[in-house]
Amino acid sequence: MTLLKPTAAPSAETRASSTARHEEHQYLDLVREILDDGELRRDRTGTGTYSVFAPRPLKFSLNKSGTPILPLLTTKRVFTRAVIAELLWFVEGNTSSAPLSAQGVKIWDGNGSREFLDNLGLTHREVGDLGPVYGFQWRHFGAEYVDSQTDYTGQGVDQLARIIHTLRTNPYDRRLILSAWNPKDLPQMVLPPCHMFAQFYVSYPRSRETEDQETEDGEIEEKEKPKGHLHCQLYQRSCDMGLGVPFNIASYALLTHMLAHVCDLVPGSLTHVMGDAHVYLNHVDALRTQLDREPREFPELAIAREKGGGIDGWKAEDFVIKGYNPHKIIAMEMSV
Repeated sequence: MTLLKPTAAPSAETRASSTARHEEHQYLDLVREILDDGELRRDRTGTGTYSVFAPRPLKFSLNKSGTPILPLLTTKRVFTRAVIAELLWFVEGNTSSAPLSAQGVKIWDGNGSREFLDNLGLTHREVGDLGPVYGFQWRHFGAEYVDSQTDYTGQGVDQLARIIHTLRTNPYDRRLILSAWNPKDLPQMVLPPCHMFAQFYVSYPRSRETEDQETEDGEIEEKEKPKGHLHCQLYQRSCDMGLGVPFNIASYALLTHMLAHVCDLVPGSLTHVMGDAHVYLNHVDALRTQLDREPREFPELAIAREKGGGIDGWKAEDFVIKGYNPHKIIAMEMSV
């Protein structure tokens, strides 16, 4: 009897390239499902939503035949400058909206206004002080929050630094977790984190020639492995399909590219898992317009920094986005 050798499983990149359907259709299909079948629900902002819970995850390739790709949605223009500015603000551990606002990125201004802070009972806070939000949890998890001006150097757990160290020293680790959800600190935040949890995973292209094998005496013969591919799975509890989700996809894709760059890994994929996926009622018409558009090619991404280094000190000009040709912008009002 002839034994057939098991064939290698196709990589995420191979599967993505073998299908003709653009990955952006995953997002468009989910928007359509919510509009057609979503439950009409009240929400914190008073706007109202159509909502579904725990839809199928979205998955995006972060490289195409070795070329880094950024999944910026193309059926409307994504505010890329704001995505980059906010991500670098997270990485800094910053908790004041003022630096973003000074760059013309106003996405946190409403949550940091005097009226919003006072309504939460945070009357002692300066305007723009958002509390221990994303960046604080990423870089100082467990530290005691004072205000946005305090120097927290050396305080709490620097989750990003720990992830980078582990990616470099033990890429098989199953604890590559980044958490923004800290129940103790929730009352101090202007808004509990929506994108709250991410797990990273390093895979290696499967090949019988490069896999470790057992010798006749039972020892494991280690062979040189190809470069690892870095994957990210994001869990988001609350998902604004019109404004937030395109932004979040781009942000965590960029974060994965950054980590791959400093750890000398190949960008692999981004999987986006959602809890409450919703369309605000005042976004319905705009999204129906977007659904009539055909996706275009995702842009390529080049990083203008030497490989290695650290996660700190990055600048917006380090990201070079090539070939982004989206349909024109669609205005949508942000619910605060």
